[in-house]
Amino acid sequence: MKLRKTVTLVDEIHTEGGETVSPAARTAVVAAVIDNPWAGQGFVRDLSAGIDETAPRLGALLAPLVVKALGRPVEAYGKAAVVGLDGEVEHGSGLIHTLKFGDHFREAASATTLLPALEKVAPAGTVFDIPLKHITDATVRSHHQSVEVRIPDAPRAGEIVIALAAAGQGRPQARLAPLATEQ
Repeated sequence: MKLRKTVTLVDEIHTEGGETVSPAARTAVVAAVIDNPWAGQGFVRDLSAGIDETAPRLGALLAPLVVKALGRPVEAYGKAAVVGLDGEVEHGSGLIHTLKFGDHFREAASATTLLPALEKVAPAGTVFDIPLKHITDATVRSHHQSVEVRIPDAPRAGEIVIALAAAGQGRPQARLAPLATEQ
């Protein structure tokens, strides 16, 4: 895995809807910008070797960094892969849709649910939204949220941005009724 850089973003909301949020709602994102392991090879039918080599290392790198950046217990989480224009969406999907990647974050967050994900092919500087859901119950509506990310110089054509996002709470001032009230 050739790592160009990591980017850490932390967002704290102190007021929402004119009301104080206490404690502040905190969300963290850590992204790795790596060379696409399949760049320049044409169509690669079997991605497993690149997945086996790269995905576990990315998970082991990013999971502790995003938990540390959040600085409190993780209640909601998500992941993303943005592939540069010389790659395929399957390159990013292959790296993040494997237990070899996701289990690092599930373990670090004491989570049991699947990680919601975004994956796409896009040029450098593209804005992407990472979806978040509750770490143990994906039906908890207060934790359905997203975090917007933009890395101005990534992904370059032969790169992939892999990101993890964590929130220490649900949406600020969440007040939707539980899903069970509609069933």
